[in-house]
This record gives sequence, structure tokens and C-alpha cells, in this order.
Amino acid sequence: MDSFWDWFWLMVWWFFFIAYLIVLFYIVADLFRDKHLSGWWKALWVVALILVPYLTSLVYIIARGRGMAERHVEEDRVRRQAMDDYVRATAGSGRSAADEISSAKQLYDSGAIDAQEFAQLKAKALA
Repeated sequence: MDSFWDWFWLMVWWFFFIAYLIVLFYIVADLFRDKHLSGWWKALWVVALILVPYLTSLVYIIARGRGMAERHVEEDRVRRQAMDDYVRATAGSGRSAADEISSAKQLYDSGAIDAQEFAQLKAKALA
């Protein structure tokens, strides 16, 4: 490891090894994400990945690449929908300012709140 080229080739090999590990983990994650593939097929793919890793990875990407992309897109869509639902639920009631003022006016008319509290609720709804 004395020359520049020794270090250079070491870095190249490390790059390819880490890239391979990323692909391998992505394949394993896709295997467990797939709801249509039976447990026996998943086990067979995992055993093949252990015994003949490079060939199995290549065959998996060729044979199931389109499905991998579709499952990934679907998972992102579900995750984004869950996040949107969470934001809507925590951001507020989702009512308009007119609805807020109307409910505050009903509270004021019934005597549950005074004029100052009504003004505060109205200002908050308009803000």
C-alpha cells in the first residue's frame, strides 16, 4: 500500500463492495415488502442470495425490477398519504374561519363566553 495506485484501487473496490451491499439490502427489503410472494419463494431467494449472491442479485433485478419500482412507489404513496392525514389531524379542525366565528357567536349568544372572549376567538379565526 505504498503507491497511489494501490490506494486508488482499494477505494474502487470498496466503492463497488458498498454499492453491492446497498443493492443486496434493497433486494431483501423488497422481498419482505412483496405481499404477493409466498414465504417459500422469499426463503428461496434469500438462500440463493447467500449461496450465489452476485448472480442471484442480477437475476432478481432483471426478473423483478419493474415490480420493485412499483412496490417502492406504492410504499411512498402510502407513507405520504399517512403523513398528510397526520398533518390534517394535528393542524386543526379543518374548519373555515366563518365556521369558527359562527360557533363562537353561538357560544356568545348562549352566554357561555363574554364579549372579550368572543373577540379573541374571532381574531384567532381570522388570523
